[in-house]
Amino acid sequence: MKFTLSWLLLGPVALALCCLATAQPGSDTTSLDVATMAAQELDRVMWLPGAPNYSPAFKQYSGYVITDKHLGKALFYWFFEAMDKPDEKPLVLWLNGGPGCSSVGFGQAQELGPFRVKKDIPELELNHYSWNQAANLLFLDSPAGVGFSYTNTSFESDPPGDNSTAHGSYAFLVRWFQRFPQHKMKEFYIAGESYAGHYIPQLANVIVEENKKASEQNYINFKGILIGNAYMDGDTDLQGIVDSAWHHAIISDALYSTFLKSCNFSMEILSPECEAAWVEFGALYKLIDIYSLYTPYCDLGYPALNASSSSVQTRRIDARVDLLKMPMGFDPCTQTYATEYLNREDVQRALHANSTGLPYPYVLCRNTINSVWKDSDMTVVPIVKKLAQEGLRIWIFSGDTDGRIPTTSTRYTLKKLGLPIKEDWSPWFSHKQVGGWTVVYEGLTFVTVRGAGHTVPTSQPKLALELFMSFLANQNLPSKPF
Repeated sequence: MKFTLSWLLLGPVALALCCLATAQPGSDTTSLDVATMAAQELDRVMWLPGAPNYSPAFKQYSGYVITDKHLGKALFYWFFEAMDKPDEKPLVLWLNGGPGCSSVGFGQAQELGPFRVKKDIPELELNHYSWNQAANLLFLDSPAGVGFSYTNTSFESDPPGDNSTAHGSYAFLVRWFQRFPQHKMKEFYIAGESYAGHYIPQLANVIVEENKKASEQNYINFKGILIGNAYMDGDTDLQGIVDSAWHHAIISDALYSTFLKSCNFSMEILSPECEAAWVEFGALYKLIDIYSLYTPYCDLGYPALNASSSSVQTRRIDARVDLLKMPMGFDPCTQTYATEYLNREDVQRALHANSTGLPYPYVLCRNTINSVWKDSDMTVVPIVKKLAQEGLRIWIFSGDTDGRIPTTSTRYTLKKLGLPIKEDWSPWFSHKQVGGWTVVYEGLTFVTVRGAGHTVPTSQPKLALELFMSFLANQNLPSKPF
């Protein structure tokens, strides 16, 4: 539905009164005051360029929430109500990683959101496996400076990092719930992938601790986390990458032997021989996509990031960050289409995005953020273990054709947790086919997704939705064909 002149002439108060008059009986919105409804309507997305001609049945909102007035930080969100009975469905926050990558550009536009960018032309099509079939979905560009989110303070003066990102996202949630109080008491979950293996446990920990002292107004009804191909531990991440590459016949016996002899991934400083091996290793992934080992590269090339990758550094943490700067593709060219679409002025107007006139184009991942990211926990294993002890629902899933955060790395990391196994390695099914494998630990469930790369909802959308629905229902995936 497009704006009409009469709609545009309505002021915020009149607009809210209009919507109050047309609210459905029993809807959460009937209890909202006029000012709150007016604030929500300012963020309402009424139409999208290139969207299907018919209007979907769900509402959507997007805009900014100021998280730090002093530093001039504001985070951009895009929210979709569930397709059916949104008042009865939980709320799920989705976070992409990087650090420095956009949840709007990846999660919404290429993975699990209601609209995917079409191939060949930068327009939209409905995603038949959108996760808002099961939940209300909230996509957040975090930290400030990612995607459409912005900061008025230089990264040199206020460098981004794990701690500031967790607290910035928490500040966003508190203020977003103030703007949308009808969703505050819904069951709330956080999901995401990749470096969100840091973001999600760290944000979850902040919520758990803040909930212990929060007022009723700021209490978040937090229930659990779901993380795919999660970067959680530096040692097991790098060792798993090497072992997985050898098992997938990507690196030679000689290079693998060099890694085994020269690399101690528990050390802060890598040896010169190990650094040289990483350089040779990185060159191989200019030939294939490390994020999806068995899918083709994009013939058009990948969208440029707005900063060049730095050379390999001596510290182990920097070697890891350099790997994160490799092209982040799955299906050839979807990144390019999403970048083109979100840079359109009419799209930005419809989404209430780039309202301050950012001095740079929209990019899926900003290397300038990645390059100044110094505050990065070497492991979040203790946090994950604490969250399990707090009784949160925790599922970790892994696409088994990802070479960047391979299943091997995740299995090594989970072993560090030392959790007792309740149900050991067993297949789960999607109808007649094996969807992957699962292990149920005391306090955590691990699931592999067969044939999926780093972005599981992109490469295996049907399996990803089935996994998501089982997570929300707190039910084991089917153990037999059906």
